[in-house]
Amino acid sequence: MSPHSGVLAAFAAVLAMPVAVSAQEAADIEMWRLDCGTLELSDTGPFSDTHLYDGQPRRLTDSCYLIRNGTRYLLWDTGLSGALKGTRETRGVFTSSVDRTIVEQLGDLGLAPEDVAMVGISHYHNDHIGQAADFPHAELLIGAGDAEAVIANGREETIAQLAPWFGADADGKVTRIAGDHDVFGDGTVRMIATHGHTPGHKALVVELPRMGTYMLTGDLYHFEEQIENEGVPTFNTDRADTLASFHRFNQMADSLDATVVVQHEPRHIERLPAFPESAN
Repeated sequence: MSPHSGVLAAFAAVLAMPVAVSAQEAADIEMWRLDCGTLELSDTGPFSDTHLYDGQPRRLTDSCYLIRNGTRYLLWDTGLSGALKGTRETRGVFTSSVDRTIVEQLGDLGLAPEDVAMVGISHYHNDHIGQAADFPHAELLIGAGDAEAVIANGREETIAQLAPWFGADADGKVTRIAGDHDVFGDGTVRMIATHGHTPGHKALVVELPRMGTYMLTGDLYHFEEQIENEGVPTFNTDRADTLASFHRFNQMADSLDATVVVQHEPRHIERLPAFPESAN
Protein backbone atom coordinates (compact mmCIF):
# COMPACT_ATOMS: atom_id res chain seq x y z
CA MET A 1 0.00 0.00 0.00
CA SER A 2 1.28 3.48 -0.84
CA PRO A 3 2.37 5.51 2.18
CA HIS A 4 0.04 8.25 0.92
CA SER A 5 -3.00 6.00 0.45
CA GLY A 6 -4.40 6.72 3.92
CA VAL A 7 -4.18 10.47 3.39
CA LEU A 8 -5.78 10.21 -0.04
CA ALA A 9 -8.59 8.06 1.31
CA ALA A 10 -9.30 10.57 4.07
CA PHE A 11 -9.27 13.43 1.56
CA ALA A 12 -11.67 11.56 -0.69
CA ALA A 13 -13.99 10.97 2.26
CA VAL A 14 -14.04 14.70 3.00
CA LEU A 15 -14.89 15.50 -0.63
CA ALA A 16 -17.71 12.98 -0.52
CA MET A 17 -19.34 14.63 2.49
CA PRO A 18 -22.46 16.72 1.77
CA VAL A 19 -21.77 20.44 1.58
CA ALA A 20 -23.27 22.25 4.58
CA VAL A 21 -25.64 25.10 3.83
CA SER A 22 -26.20 28.09 6.01
CA ALA A 23 -29.17 28.28 8.33
CA GLN A 24 -30.55 31.07 6.15
CA GLU A 25 -30.48 28.88 3.03
CA ALA A 26 -31.80 25.79 4.77
CA ALA A 27 -34.61 27.37 6.77
CA ASP A 28 -38.22 27.39 5.62
CA ILE A 29 -38.98 30.89 6.84
CA GLU A 30 -41.28 33.77 5.92
CA MET A 31 -42.48 37.02 7.48
CA TRP A 32 -45.70 39.02 7.30
CA ARG A 33 -46.22 42.66 8.28
CA LEU A 34 -49.44 43.10 10.28
CA ASP A 35 -51.29 46.40 10.77
CA CYS A 36 -51.60 46.89 14.53
CA GLY A 37 -52.90 50.45 14.61
CA THR A 38 -52.18 54.11 13.91
CA LEU A 39 -50.77 56.88 16.10
CA GLU A 40 -51.47 60.52 15.25
CA LEU A 41 -49.12 62.95 17.01
CA SER A 42 -50.26 66.54 17.54
CA ASP A 43 -46.67 67.42 18.51
CA THR A 44 -43.56 65.28 17.96
CA GLY A 45 -41.61 67.35 20.48
CA PRO A 46 -41.36 64.57 23.13
CA PHE A 47 -39.37 62.44 20.67
CA SER A 48 -36.26 64.60 21.08
CA ASP A 49 -34.69 65.83 24.31
CA THR A 50 -32.85 68.49 22.28
CA HIS A 51 -36.03 70.00 20.73
CA LEU A 52 -35.42 68.68 17.21
CA TYR A 53 -39.10 68.12 16.42
CA ASP A 54 -40.95 70.68 18.54
CA GLY A 55 -44.37 71.59 17.19
CA GLN A 56 -44.28 69.08 14.32
CA PRO A 57 -47.39 66.92 13.83
CA ARG A 58 -46.73 63.38 12.58
CA ARG A 59 -48.53 60.17 11.69
CA LEU A 60 -47.00 56.89 12.83
CA THR A 61 -48.01 53.36 12.00
CA ASP A 62 -48.03 50.59 14.58
CA SER A 63 -46.62 47.52 12.86
CA CYS A 64 -46.39 43.95 14.15
CA TYR A 65 -44.81 40.97 12.43
CA LEU A 66 -45.60 37.27 12.13
CA ILE A 67 -42.62 35.01 11.39
CA ARG A 68 -42.91 31.35 10.45
CA ASN A 69 -39.94 29.03 10.81
CA GLY A 70 -41.02 25.58 9.64
CA THR A 71 -44.18 24.88 11.60
CA ARG A 72 -43.50 27.33 14.43
CA TYR A 73 -44.75 30.91 14.56
CA LEU A 74 -43.35 33.95 16.34
CA LEU A 75 -45.46 37.09 16.76
CA TRP A 76 -43.21 40.12 17.13
CA ASP A 77 -44.94 42.92 19.07
CA THR A 78 -48.70 43.06 19.49
CA GLY A 79 -49.60 46.68 18.81
CA LEU A 80 -52.36 48.77 20.30
CA SER A 81 -55.26 47.31 22.25
CA GLY A 82 -57.90 45.56 20.17
CA ALA A 83 -60.51 47.41 22.26
CA LEU A 84 -59.67 50.49 20.17
CA LYS A 85 -61.14 48.93 17.03
CA GLY A 86 -63.70 51.31 15.55
CA THR A 87 -62.88 54.17 17.91
CA ARG A 88 -60.15 56.69 18.71
CA GLU A 89 -58.44 57.51 21.99
CA THR A 90 -56.40 60.61 22.80
CA ARG A 91 -53.77 60.68 25.54
CA GLY A 92 -51.54 63.72 25.59
CA VAL A 93 -50.08 64.24 22.11
CA PHE A 94 -51.12 60.72 20.99
CA THR A 95 -54.39 59.78 19.26
CA SER A 96 -54.60 56.00 18.76
CA SER A 97 -56.84 53.88 16.55
CA VAL A 98 -57.08 50.29 15.29
CA ASP A 99 -58.78 49.08 12.10
CA ARG A 100 -58.35 45.31 12.47
CA THR A 101 -57.14 43.08 15.28
CA ILE A 102 -54.21 40.70 15.01
CA VAL A 103 -56.53 37.72 15.48
CA GLU A 104 -58.61 38.87 12.51
CA GLN A 105 -55.52 39.19 10.33
CA LEU A 106 -54.25 35.77 11.40
CA GLY A 107 -57.63 34.40 10.33
CA ASP A 108 -56.92 35.64 6.80
CA LEU A 109 -53.92 33.29 6.85
CA GLY A 110 -55.94 30.38 8.20
CA LEU A 111 -54.33 30.67 11.63
CA ALA A 112 -55.71 30.84 15.17
CA PRO A 113 -54.10 32.29 18.32
CA GLU A 114 -53.15 28.74 19.41
CA ASP A 115 -50.89 28.48 16.33
CA VAL A 116 -48.58 31.17 17.72
CA ALA A 117 -45.84 29.45 19.75
CA MET A 118 -44.04 32.60 20.90
CA VAL A 119 -44.83 36.25 21.42
CA GLY A 120 -41.71 38.38 21.38
CA ILE A 121 -41.99 42.01 22.48
CA SER A 122 -39.48 44.72 21.77
CA HIS A 123 -40.50 46.42 25.04
CA TYR A 124 -43.38 46.87 27.44
CA HIS A 125 -44.99 50.13 26.21
CA ASN A 126 -48.73 49.94 25.57
CA ASP A 127 -48.53 50.26 21.80
CA HIS A 128 -46.39 47.11 21.63
CA ILE A 129 -48.22 44.83 24.07
CA GLY A 130 -51.85 45.84 23.48
CA GLN A 131 -53.04 42.50 22.10
CA ALA A 132 -50.56 40.16 23.81
CA ALA A 133 -53.20 38.70 26.13
CA ASP A 134 -55.00 37.27 23.08
CA PHE A 135 -52.18 34.67 22.96
CA PRO A 136 -52.18 33.25 26.50
CA HIS A 137 -50.73 29.88 25.48
CA ALA A 138 -47.67 31.40 23.79
CA GLU A 139 -44.25 31.68 25.41
CA LEU A 140 -43.47 35.33 26.12
CA LEU A 141 -39.99 36.52 25.12
CA ILE A 142 -39.13 39.75 26.93
CA GLY A 143 -35.99 41.65 27.85
CA ALA A 144 -34.91 40.89 31.40
CA GLY A 145 -34.72 44.57 32.28
CA ASP A 146 -38.23 45.12 30.98
CA ALA A 147 -39.61 42.16 32.95
CA GLU A 148 -38.08 43.61 36.10
CA ALA A 149 -39.56 47.04 35.32
CA VAL A 150 -43.02 45.58 34.74
CA ILE A 151 -42.92 43.82 38.11
CA ALA A 152 -41.35 46.74 40.01
CA ASN A 153 -43.60 49.45 38.58
CA GLY A 154 -46.75 47.36 38.76
CA ARG A 155 -48.77 49.57 36.40
CA GLU A 156 -52.29 48.16 36.34
CA GLU A 157 -52.76 48.62 32.59
CA THR A 158 -49.42 47.01 31.72
CA ILE A 159 -50.03 44.06 34.03
CA ALA A 160 -53.49 43.56 32.50
CA GLN A 161 -52.07 43.52 28.97
CA LEU A 162 -49.47 40.96 30.06
CA ALA A 163 -51.80 39.12 32.44
CA PRO A 164 -51.12 35.56 31.17
CA TRP A 165 -47.46 35.99 32.23
CA PHE A 166 -47.43 38.66 34.96
CA GLY A 167 -50.96 38.75 36.36
CA ALA A 168 -51.95 37.50 39.79
CA ASP A 169 -52.93 34.07 38.45
CA ALA A 170 -50.35 33.95 35.64
CA ASP A 171 -49.18 30.53 34.49
CA GLY A 172 -47.77 31.41 31.06
CA LYS A 173 -44.17 30.62 30.18
CA VAL A 174 -41.82 33.61 30.26
CA THR A 175 -38.27 33.74 28.89
CA ARG A 176 -36.37 36.75 30.21
CA ILE A 177 -33.53 37.75 27.91
CA ALA A 178 -30.60 39.71 29.27
CA GLY A 179 -28.56 40.05 26.08
CA ASP A 180 -29.21 38.57 22.63
CA HIS A 181 -31.40 35.55 21.95
CA ASP A 182 -31.55 33.03 19.08
CA VAL A 183 -35.33 32.56 18.88
CA PHE A 184 -35.55 29.33 16.85
CA GLY A 185 -32.06 28.03 17.65
CA ASP A 186 -30.86 28.13 14.04
CA GLY A 187 -29.64 31.71 13.71
CA THR A 188 -32.46 32.86 11.44
CA VAL A 189 -34.25 35.09 13.95
CA ARG A 190 -32.40 36.89 16.74
CA MET A 191 -33.53 39.34 19.37
CA ILE A 192 -30.68 41.79 19.96
CA ALA A 193 -30.08 44.00 22.96
CA THR A 194 -30.74 47.66 22.15
CA HIS A 195 -31.33 49.03 25.64
CA GLY A 196 -32.10 52.66 26.38
CA HIS A 197 -35.67 53.25 25.24
CA THR A 198 -36.53 50.88 28.08
CA PRO A 199 -34.15 48.91 30.32
CA GLY A 200 -34.52 45.69 28.33
CA HIS A 201 -35.43 46.93 24.85
CA LYS A 202 -34.81 44.53 21.93
CA ALA A 203 -34.67 44.80 18.15
CA LEU A 204 -35.09 41.83 15.82
CA VAL A 205 -32.82 40.43 13.09
CA VAL A 206 -34.54 38.17 10.55
CA GLU A 207 -32.60 36.19 7.93
CA LEU A 208 -34.84 35.41 4.95
CA PRO A 209 -33.71 32.84 2.36
CA ARG A 210 -34.61 34.91 -0.72
CA MET A 211 -34.90 38.54 0.38
CA GLY A 212 -31.92 38.62 2.74
CA THR A 213 -31.50 40.18 6.16
CA TYR A 214 -34.08 42.46 7.77
CA MET A 215 -33.69 44.38 11.01
CA LEU A 216 -36.84 45.50 12.85
CA THR A 217 -36.20 48.43 15.16
CA GLY A 218 -38.83 48.09 17.85
CA ASP A 219 -38.77 51.62 19.29
CA LEU A 220 -35.04 52.17 19.00
CA TYR A 221 -36.14 54.55 16.24
CA HIS A 222 -39.67 55.82 15.58
CA PHE A 223 -39.12 57.55 12.21
CA GLU A 224 -36.34 58.10 9.68
CA GLU A 225 -35.24 61.50 10.96
CA GLN A 226 -34.18 59.96 14.26
CA ILE A 227 -31.67 57.80 12.40
CA GLU A 228 -30.25 60.83 10.64
CA ASN A 229 -30.00 63.19 13.63
CA GLU A 230 -29.97 60.81 16.63
CA GLY A 231 -33.09 62.19 18.23
CA VAL A 232 -33.44 60.69 21.71
CA PRO A 233 -36.99 60.78 23.14
CA THR A 234 -37.51 62.56 26.43
CA PHE A 235 -39.23 59.44 27.80
CA ASN A 236 -36.33 57.02 27.19
CA THR A 237 -34.96 55.43 30.34
CA ASP A 238 -31.26 55.96 29.58
CA ARG A 239 -29.75 58.43 27.10
CA ALA A 240 -26.25 56.94 27.05
CA ASP A 241 -27.60 53.42 26.50
CA THR A 242 -29.80 54.75 23.67
CA LEU A 243 -26.84 56.31 21.87
CA ALA A 244 -24.80 53.13 22.33
CA SER A 245 -27.70 51.10 20.91
CA PHE A 246 -27.96 53.45 17.92
CA HIS A 247 -24.29 52.74 17.20
CA ARG A 248 -24.59 48.99 17.66
CA PHE A 249 -27.71 48.68 15.53
CA ASN A 250 -26.38 50.85 12.69
CA GLN A 251 -23.03 49.09 12.58
CA MET A 252 -24.73 45.69 12.58
CA ALA A 253 -27.07 46.76 9.78
CA ASP A 254 -24.06 47.83 7.71
CA SER A 255 -22.14 44.63 8.43
CA LEU A 256 -25.11 42.41 7.54
CA ASP A 257 -26.17 44.56 4.57
CA ALA A 258 -29.60 44.54 6.18
CA THR A 259 -32.84 46.23 5.19
CA VAL A 260 -33.83 48.35 8.18
CA VAL A 261 -37.54 48.58 8.95
CA VAL A 262 -38.54 51.29 11.42
CA GLN A 263 -41.71 49.77 12.81
CA HIS A 264 -43.54 53.08 13.38
CA GLU A 265 -42.45 54.65 10.07
CA PRO A 266 -45.26 54.70 7.43
CA ARG A 267 -42.63 55.15 4.71
CA HIS A 268 -41.15 51.76 5.64
CA ILE A 269 -44.35 49.75 5.20
CA GLU A 270 -43.47 49.21 1.55
CA ARG A 271 -40.17 47.57 2.49
CA LEU A 272 -42.17 44.37 3.01
CA PRO A 273 -44.86 42.88 0.77
CA ALA A 274 -48.40 44.08 1.43
CA PHE A 275 -50.46 41.75 3.62
CA PRO A 276 -51.46 38.94 3.10
CA GLU A 277 -48.33 38.43 0.99
CA SER A 278 -45.19 37.46 2.88
CA ALA A 279 -41.49 38.17 2.62
CA ASN A 280 -39.33 35.08 2.21
